Amino acid sequence: MKTKISLALVAGLLLAGCDSRIDAVNQQMADIRNQPPIPIEAAPVFEPAPTFNYSAHQLKSPFMPSSLAAELKIMAGKRVYPNLNRQPQPLESYALEALNMKGSMRSQTGEVLALIQTPDGEVERVQRGSYMGMNHGRVVNITPTQIDLLEIIPDGREGYVERPRSLVLIGPAP
Repeated sequence: MKTKISLALVAGLLLAGCDSRIDAVNQQMADIRNQPPIPIEAAPVFEPAPTFNYSAHQLKSPFMPSSLAAELKIMAGKRVYPNLNRQPQPLESYALEALNMKGSMRSQTGEVLALIQTPDGEVERVQRGSYMGMNHGRVVNITPTQIDLLEIIPDGREGYVERPRSLVLIGPAP
């Protein structure tokens, strides 16, 4: 019986030590709410930036690559548009950079044809007038080591310009 009383006494002391902290938290929250609000700092005053008059309109634009600026100047009077009604050719579904010239050969009529390898490993034959690349690139000349194309690209002003490009044979010449 003495043990039961001492056990009850110890349990009572332990429960008293585990008093709920909710009352203390509620009291602290009430103290915070009763404090006067802290004033908000005024927004900083910004000085206006000085104005600058750009007077080099007649010079080359610093925001346009020089090669494209030269192309636009040359093509300024010409109106070029891609033929969107033309049936796309197989090599037009690849970027020009992804295509590799693997060689060339002559047809029975003596025309030089080029062999192009796609990223899929397929080899396609192209001739003058064929199209390749994603920018409506038309083959204008083929030599044993190079294919010259004219691509039609947007000029940034709701029009198009022709841009010359070349695909070069990598490796030993035939």
